[in-house]
Amino acid sequence: MVIQRLDNVGIVVADLDAAIAFFVELGMELEGRTPIEGAWAQSVVGLDEMRSEIAMLRVPDGPGRLELASYRSPAPVDVGLGTAPSNTLGLHRVMFAVDDIDDTVERLRGHGAELVGEIARFEDAYRLCYLRGPEGIIVALAEELG
Repeated sequence: MVIQRLDNVGIVVADLDAAIAFFVELGMELEGRTPIEGAWAQSVVGLDEMRSEIAMLRVPDGPGRLELASYRSPAPVDVGLGTAPSNTLGLHRVMFAVDDIDDTVERLRGHGAELVGEIARFEDAYRLCYLRGPEGIIVALAEELG
């Protein structure tokens, strides 16, 4: 058995519209948005009476996708990582390669993003930073140098 691909990374958010706007500003493209509920969904995520809405975003011309989910029922909880249930807010971090880290940071500030530390240089290879985005999600950015 061989893994075919990494299909997507899922992040639970309270404000789906704000999260979509943030990741679209980053450069992702919204593929679609739909409600998810019913017995099949409940059996997959292990939550009774589950009702949510998801938005699927993709990296332009690339295989990477991000699934944003907002739970209406049961209400989302913030208990941290580890043994947290499927509707836990946040994620440690998700990283994107960008062509201009300064421009990207400036654009995302318009959507409430704040640098966690600062933009740093790793040898002559990368400029890197962590931003805190919607729902406290840490978004890492990497600009390849040379």
